[in-house]
Amino acid sequence: MDSHYDQVMKARSQADTATSKLYFAYSTILDRAAFEEWRAQHGYDFFELPQSRLAEALDVDLVYDFPSRWWGGRVAGLTDAPGARVFGRVFDIPGKDWPIIQHKEGAVTSMCVERAVRVRVEGHEMQAVAFVTSPRRASMDGPVSQRFIDALVRGARSADLPPEYIERLSRGP
Repeated sequence: MDSHYDQVMKARSQADTATSKLYFAYSTILDRAAFEEWRAQHGYDFFELPQSRLAEALDVDLVYDFPSRWWGGRVAGLTDAPGARVFGRVFDIPGKDWPIIQHKEGAVTSMCVERAVRVRVEGHEMQAVAFVTSPRRASMDGPVSQRFIDALVRGARSADLPPEYIERLSRGP
């Protein structure tokens, strides 16, 4: 358990339980084994990701703009890119569980910020929330993390993302 657990649990206890958020997940949270390890390390064994649906975020692309000591290089966020798309999964996260997602994605530590993205799910377009690198923390310095790319690919496979997209991820930026 880390020092953010109490902060997250307090936010959870104060959250609006009548609401939920559509969460567009495109990164390492899709790597089920890695997510379960993170969950156990942080004391969230009680939390389960709900069912998800295949989705594509529209007019955005991956950008490797966050130097991470833990990953040993730059990791990916999203950037505006007309005509581009990023595949992932959309989860409907209950309001009381949103603080856990914020912790996993790095918003609690100000590494990431929330942003709205337009996603296509089962032929319908809708708005969802994704996490992207905080502009204050963005940098293109240093190499891209191969370990991160490997985790992206594992997650994309386990999330049943399209094979051509998985191939694109494996090539890196």
